[in-house]
Amino acid sequence: MTKGVTPLSHPLIAGIVIVAAVILDQVIKLAVEAYLPMHEAVPVIPFLALFRTYNLGVAFSLLSGMEREFIIGMRIVIVGVVLWLWRRTPVSRTFAHAGFTLIIAGAVGNLIDGLVYGHVIDYILFHTETWSFAVFNLADSFITIGAGLVILDELVGSKSSD
Repeated sequence: MTKGVTPLSHPLIAGIVIVAAVILDQVIKLAVEAYLPMHEAVPVIPFLALFRTYNLGVAFSLLSGMEREFIIGMRIVIVGVVLWLWRRTPVSRTFAHAGFTLIIAGAVGNLIDGLVYGHVIDYILFHTETWSFAVFNLADSFITIGAGLVILDELVGSKSSD
């Protein structure tokens, strides 16, 4: 690698991270399917529970009334666009490349769910006695953290090295 190249700007390294993240996501979802009861909270700590449910849409069940093929097509387009952005981003943009890598991994994990099951398997629930956050999964976390890294890169990334 040349000077200024970040590890996740190298296609092989980014590909390995994506494959490892997708495998981890899918193994956890297989375990959730096998061992976690449906729609029954299993407390982990006071504000965190495991809660298996299915999401027919995208994040926060948006577009859940849309056709399965539309949702799958949209996920494929998102992976393609983010891959295109990853390729066009200068190699010195560490946070952006890490973010794009995580977004791709999360999108592929949820895309596999859509293709195999027809829905996304969600299982993480943050809650209190009077409030609960949307149920999500590891792939959703990858997407969220990745988006945060891309935003961070835009805020603090070095524009002079581009």
